[in-house]
Amino acid sequence: MAKFKYRLKEQAEKNVEEFQTKRIESFDDLEKRIEALVPKLRKAKIATIKYYRENPNSFSIVYSSDLIEDYIDDLEKLLDRKED
Repeated sequence: MAKFKYRLKEQAEKNVEEFQTKRIESFDDLEKRIEALVPKLRKAKIATIKYYRENPNSFSIVYSSDLIEDYIDDLEKLLDRKED
């Protein structure tokens, strides 16, 4: 019976290590995704400028910068959490 418990402990340690490695590596993907947003924001800004130049009396929203800002605020709050 002790051998069975030992194997479970070994497996649990492996699973924990695997889990933690995946969690840490996921930040690399998140960084890449966030970096990829910068050119998209620039393009959205340019498209908005172009639209308003062509439609000077328009109140249309070309890209929802308010919603994007809310999402960024949420991300900042998530990342600013204090260490336990």
